[in-house]
This record gives sequence, C-alpha cells and structure tokens, in this order.
Amino acid sequence: MRIVLQKVNHAQVSIDGTVVGKIGKGYMLLVGFAPGDGDEQLDYLVHKVVNLRVFEDEQGKMNRGLKDVDGAILSISQFTLYADTRHGNRPGFTAAAKPAIAKPLYDRFNRKLAASGVHVETGRFGADMQVELENDGPTTIIYEK
Repeated sequence: MRIVLQKVNHAQVSIDGTVVGKIGKGYMLLVGFAPGDGDEQLDYLVHKVVNLRVFEDEQGKMNRGLKDVDGAILSISQFTLYADTRHGNRPGFTAAAKPAIAKPLYDRFNRKLAASGVHVETGRFGADMQVELENDGPTTIIYEK
C-alpha cells in the first residue's frame, strides 16, 4: 500500500465538472494498493496518517496533528502509484492491485479513517477525476507498507 499525503489549505475532486469531494485544511491523500495488501497495511497507515503531526504550533514547529486543527481528509484512489517505468516510455501497472481487490480495500481504508474521528471526503474509485489543491508548506509525505 502506498500513500502520497499532501498537507493542504483546501482541496477538491471533480468528475465531469461536478465536485464530489471537498475539504478545507487537512490532508489530500493519493492511495494505491498492491495485491497482497490487507488489514495490516490499512490499520498501520490509518494510524500513521491520523497521528501525523505536521501542523504548526504557537512556536511555528510542526507539532500539531489533524485533529488538533480540526482538519479533514480528501482520499483519492490512485493505482498509478504502482507504475513501473523501468522499461520503455509507457508505464506498466502490473504491480497494482486489480480493481476487484483494490476497491474493497479503498472503501475499508476510508471507513477506518472516518472511524478514527476524522471527516473524510473521497473521489470515486476508477473514475476520471480532476483534483485541485493548495499544498501548504509545501509538505508532502510518502508512506509505504
């Protein structure tokens, strides 16, 4: 499982010109799955994301977490995180989980995030989406489990 997390001032995802997910301050997550992923990866990464402290405190240090700033998460499925670009100019995606495996994992991941007490917005699995965001910092963290 791979996640690219960006700390944002705001972010939204649209499909065919219609906004389907929108947040203010928080994290925009690009989330990809591999065939062997399961609850071990989901639980570990939910814990890491929800408890990450990258928001500034009174001294300007990255010391506050998402809940401390009443932040939210915009979670976007992103199989291209498993692109293989070693050969040729066209990426291969054989390392990414097939949709029948990835979609239930993505749905479960988002439910677990929400169960932790964080507001979660999402895109639509498998859709052609347009994502807009304002990266704060910029702060970008990559997770892999």
